[in-house]
Amino acid sequence: MAGGLTATAHLWPALAVVYAWVWRAAHILGDKGASSAAQARRQLAGLLGAMTRHRAAAGYLAGAVGHFVRVSRSYWAGLFHCYEVADLPRTNNDLEQFFGSHRYHERRASGRKGASPALVLRGEARLLASAATRLRPPTGEDLADADRGRWAKLRERLEVRRQRRTQRRRFRRNPQAFLQQLEDQLLKSALPA
Repeated sequence: MAGGLTATAHLWPALAVVYAWVWRAAHILGDKGASSAAQARRQLAGLLGAMTRHRAAAGYLAGAVGHFVRVSRSYWAGLFHCYEVADLPRTNNDLEQFFGSHRYHERRASGRKGASPALVLRGEARLLASAATRLRPPTGEDLADADRGRWAKLRERLEVRRQRRTQRRRFRRNPQAFLQQLEDQLLKSALPA
């Protein structure tokens, strides 16, 4: 163990500097950090400026520091949204847990190890329905107030996805027969009636 520490001793000073910067950024954006969007913007902008000015102190990690600053600035517009909306969590852990719970229950019910293909195909409707019913069961009034036009448009979008998926499956199973069928349809539509 002592040999490993001695061999990597020259790497630690730069790592300590970068770790302190990243820890400070996490503290600014964390639950116990800044109390307002303006305060978080000001503190993080100051930290990113300091990181840019003192990037040389990061030594061999200077490239990683530059990447961190560039990515932080690219997310700048939406980075502080959680401070402006009441009760919006600062991390996406709750959201991940919510969707993870749906995935867990679906896998348990179906016996699948991976995500259900139906979730990919109909996720837009399934996840919303799952979220809504988890908050409270729907009532007859809720169903009566549904917008039938929006419902029909959603069904149409989902049906288009299903048709595309069916076409891809037919092509994968027998590419020659699928292409022959397309060619026959093309020739049939091109011939005069």
